[in-house]
Amino acid sequence: MLVKESLVLMSRYNTWMNQRLYETVQVLKPDEFVQDRKAFFGSICGTLNHLVVADTIWLKRFASHSEDFTALDAVRHVSTPSALNQILFAELNALRDYRQSLDSIIEQWVDSLVETDLDSVLHYTNMKGVTTKKILGQVLLHFFNHQTHHRGQVTTLLTQCGLDMGATDLLLLIPDQALAE
Repeated sequence: MLVKESLVLMSRYNTWMNQRLYETVQVLKPDEFVQDRKAFFGSICGTLNHLVVADTIWLKRFASHSEDFTALDAVRHVSTPSALNQILFAELNALRDYRQSLDSIIEQWVDSLVETDLDSVLHYTNMKGVTTKKILGQVLLHFFNHQTHHRGQVTTLLTQCGLDMGATDLLLLIPDQALAE
């Protein structure tokens, strides 16, 4: 499978999982949503905010890579978060709306990419001020892996609250192939 096709699959998986995750989180009472659960980002709210913070930072980096990435125009004017633990939205509905907006942008952008984009070198400065150069396609693998990692943390926190969002495997989105006879 080509890298582009894999990334399109990951963008669809990302949207699907975020929709399911937020549907499950919606059941929580507001105080349960913000309760410190001793996770790396404290609460479910903190962890979900970390994901939108990191995604915003990465999307802005990707947008600065090429003006040809017009699907990222919507994030070019968004303020860059100042810290990875910044709470952009303490209220679930606003956070969910922003998440849905980001997921739509991610899908549109990944759909617009071509293989040569994925082979290009992304120059960026990280949150510690270190300038880095990495292959864009490989950074996108990190981008989606990061989201999966932290969604896994949230599903654990939800399980501790007695909530189960069911199977979360990427395999569920991979279509069956007809066997050649």
